[in-house]
Amino acid sequence: MSAGDRPKSIDLSHHLSDVSKARLPSPLKGLAKYISTPGLIPLAGGLPHPSYFPFSAIHVDALVPNSFAPITLEEHQPSTFSWLWNMFGLKEKTIPFTVKKYPEHPGDINLAAALQYDSAQGSIQLREITKAFTERVYQPAYEDWEILLHTGNTDGWSRIVTTFANPGDWILAEEWTYPSALASAHPWGIKAAPVAIDGEGLCAVDLRRVLSEWNEVERGGKRPHVLYTIPVGQNPTGGTVSAQRKREVYEVCVEFDVIIVEDDPYYFIQMPQYVPKEARKIHASPFDTDAEKYLRSLVPSYLRFDWQGRVIRLDTFSKTVAPGVRLGWFTCNTIFAERLLRQGETSTQAPCGLGQALVAQLLITWKPDGYIRRLRGLGQQYTDRRDHFIDLLHAKFHIRTSVSEHDFWKGRTVYDAYPKTGGLGEKYGTFGQTKYFSFVAPSGGMFIWLKFYFNSHPEFGKKPAETLEMQLWEEFAKGGVLLAPGWYFSADEENIPDGKYEGHYRISFSMATYPDMERGIDIIARVMKLFLDGQ
Repeated sequence: MSAGDRPKSIDLSHHLSDVSKARLPSPLKGLAKYISTPGLIPLAGGLPHPSYFPFSAIHVDALVPNSFAPITLEEHQPSTFSWLWNMFGLKEKTIPFTVKKYPEHPGDINLAAALQYDSAQGSIQLREITKAFTERVYQPAYEDWEILLHTGNTDGWSRIVTTFANPGDWILAEEWTYPSALASAHPWGIKAAPVAIDGEGLCAVDLRRVLSEWNEVERGGKRPHVLYTIPVGQNPTGGTVSAQRKREVYEVCVEFDVIIVEDDPYYFIQMPQYVPKEARKIHASPFDTDAEKYLRSLVPSYLRFDWQGRVIRLDTFSKTVAPGVRLGWFTCNTIFAERLLRQGETSTQAPCGLGQALVAQLLITWKPDGYIRRLRGLGQQYTDRRDHFIDLLHAKFHIRTSVSEHDFWKGRTVYDAYPKTGGLGEKYGTFGQTKYFSFVAPSGGMFIWLKFYFNSHPEFGKKPAETLEMQLWEEFAKGGVLLAPGWYFSADEENIPDGKYEGHYRISFSMATYPDMERGIDIIARVMKLFLDGQ
């Protein structure tokens, strides 16, 4: 659909909070738009002169965009030596660039501008880059959408909370969700109403149920009008919402006039179905360099179906460049962008200018197709890590598979882990054995969501002061491996485990070296056995 064929967004300003409606443009920040006017003499603001900036130039050796293979060419044979080799960069190929204090040509990224006070929208160059990228990759379905830079998705969501929710309001969130998102809302007295997850992600049927059955008296608040969702590599469950499911969710949100906040840091870490190592084929086909074909293979964003302008998309460079650049962007309708800008003017202001300059020049150096090539390579890297981690679980435990008929794994292949005994029970079945945990292979992101079983623990059913989930978590930590306890991620404040049959842990495969992954799983197996035996 061409830009001229798209509808304009509808007026959704009634969703703005009282605080947001009361915000006025910052008087001094309003002057910033005139600073770049040629020939203008700047006598209004307290801007330091660029000659006083202590950086004359920054020279960068950036990785080439094809540093990581976008397909697996051979079986991974990780070793401690190879990890040390890569750690010290001895195999890295780089491309240099320099950001100078003063531009040599109009439009050049330069430190005189980057290190100066700037509009809270962010630098013009980076906004142009991200807008072109958004148009190409996400293809918003309406005409008048806008880009606004922020300092990472956590900051972006924090701004959204106060822009769209009043104290005491409710928001909608997946039943398991990112804890910091809830923590941002908590001080405002904003609670989360959990929506069920099934094998395809956020359940549209349950979303409609929650909204249609909402009782303001019982809930002590109005029906929620903001949905917070992590649709790709969902944190913590690792699921990815299909295009059809997104259409269904969007239709429910139109019906009940709900704003969708699409927090999507793992969008380019989408993964194919996991295949056990013994059945995995070695890929030897030549790499297809068609960037558009790759982009079409990705599950589309909610923006693709957003013909009304009710989606606020949060993108970040944290997973594609580096978390420390503290940089990302909103995509939303112009009314929402203006209100989010007003908040930024009196809080974070513009993201760090140095980070903006480096990222902008990096993307200019790589060029659009080079950046997309890197994103594809990163996706394969994390897929390899996921596969290796699950391969290790197969090696350390006796794994049986089934297809779940309920809960957030409905319709997915479930892997049940039992102790590896080496006896007849392992060869012919698991009758009489203790099931340790279950999981599904994530279809994106950086995490595996493990469901642990405590019914064989000596204290099961006695409701100890500390939950068995937390007791086991402490034993893992003492043993030398740190996992994230499952109850951290519960959107339901009442869903805190207390002597229950099941517990959950989020485990990440994104950071540890391959040898450390193996050592970590050895620790999990040893600690789990001792814990369930009551030792």
